[in-house]
Amino acid sequence: MEKHILQWSYWLGLAALVIAVLWRAATAFGMLQSQANFPLTFYKGSLLLLVAAIASASYAGFKPQKP
Repeated sequence: MEKHILQWSYWLGLAALVIAVLWRAATAFGMLQSQANFPLTFYKGSLLLLVAAIASASYAGFKPQKP
């Protein structure tokens, strides 16, 4: 189960980070006129998901392995 949590949280975290960076770049170059904190929400969400991926990997690494 930890493997699935690790995979999904990692890929969703990367996707949210890419969306946040692209949104911020589009706003910086004047393509979007956004006053909302929408990119910041994706940035914080990506950090949360990547921390969950790190925690899942650590938990799976400390769990005793069955031969």
